[in-house]
Amino acid sequence: MSLVSDLKEKIYSGEEITREDAIKLLEEPLEELANAADEIRSKFCGNAFDMCTIINGKCGKCSEDCKYCAQSAHYHTACEETYPLLSTEELLEQAKQNEERGVLRYSIVTSGKRLSDKEIDQVCESIREIKRKTNIQVCVSFGLLNEEQFRKIKEAGASRVHCNLEASKSFFPQVCTTHTYEEKVETLKAAKRAGLSVCSGGIMGLGETMEDRIDMVIDIRELGVKSIPVNLLNPIPGTPYEKNRVLTNDELCRIVAIYRFLIPDGFIRLAGGRGIVGDRGEKCFQSGANAAISGDMLTTAGITVETDMKLLKDLNFEVRLEKNEAD
Repeated sequence: MSLVSDLKEKIYSGEEITREDAIKLLEEPLEELANAADEIRSKFCGNAFDMCTIINGKCGKCSEDCKYCAQSAHYHTACEETYPLLSTEELLEQAKQNEERGVLRYSIVTSGKRLSDKEIDQVCESIREIKRKTNIQVCVSFGLLNEEQFRKIKEAGASRVHCNLEASKSFFPQVCTTHTYEEKVETLKAAKRAGLSVCSGGIMGLGETMEDRIDMVIDIRELGVKSIPVNLLNPIPGTPYEKNRVLTNDELCRIVAIYRFLIPDGFIRLAGGRGIVGDRGEKCFQSGANAAISGDMLTTAGITVETDMKLLKDLNFEVRLEKNEAD
C-alpha cells in the first residue's frame, strides 16, 4: 500500500497525521493525493458545500503594513477608494440580495487594525437589523478585537469571526510588522471564548515554503478551527509583493489536498485569488476543497454566485451550512 493510502487509513481510524506525515505528502503523486483527499472529504463531510460572500464594509487607509494588501496606507496602489463604515441600509440591502441568490453566509469585512468601540456599536445595530430582516448567517472580520467586543457582536446576532493567520508563525514577520502572529491567535481565542465560531486560513504565494503552509494549518488545527480559507496571492501593483510569482493550479491543489489530510472534517475554503485560476477552482474542489467565497473580493473581482452555483451542481455538491456549525 502507498504512503497516501496508509495515511488515509490512519485518518479513517481516527488518528491525526503529523507534521512529518504531511511533509512526506509533498513528494507523492498529485493525482493519487488529490483523489484520496476527495475521498476523505466525502467520508467526513459528504457533499456539503459551504458558500459565503463578503462585503467591504469599511475601505482603505489601513494603518497596517501587510505587504499583500491594496488597502494599506503604506503603499501606493490603484485602490484609492476610501470610505467609513457602510450604513445599516447598505449592509442590509447586500445581505438581502445575497440571500435571494441562495447564499447562506454573509461576511462584513472592515479595513484597519481593529474597529473602535463606537464603530462596533454602529455595526452591531446593522447586524441586528440584518438578522431581523433575513435568515442569512452573519460573519465578521473586524480586526484584533477583545472578548468583550466579541460578546457584543455575538449578542447582536453574528455567528462567526474571521481572522486569517496569513502565514506560519516563523514567516509572519516578513509579511507584516505592525501587528503580530500572537495577536491574531489571541483574537481567535477571544472569539471562541465569546461563543463564536471561527474561520482562519492564509495566503499562498507570499514567498513562504510548503513547510510554512503546513505549520500554519497545524496551528489552525490546534485552535479548533474548521473553516479554513485558502487565498492565492494576486500580486497587486504598488505592494511589495507585486512581482511575486502566482502559484500554479497544481500547486494550489496540492496545498488543498494536504490541508484535507490535516483537517479531515474541515471546510477548506477557496477564497481570494480564485478568479485567476483558469478553472475557477474546479480541480481544487475535486482535491478536497468544499467551501468558497463567491462574488467579488475586497478590492478585486471574483466569480459570480450564479456561475459558482452551476459549477457546484455539476460537481454534485449541495450548498448548505457546515454540519458542525455552532450557530
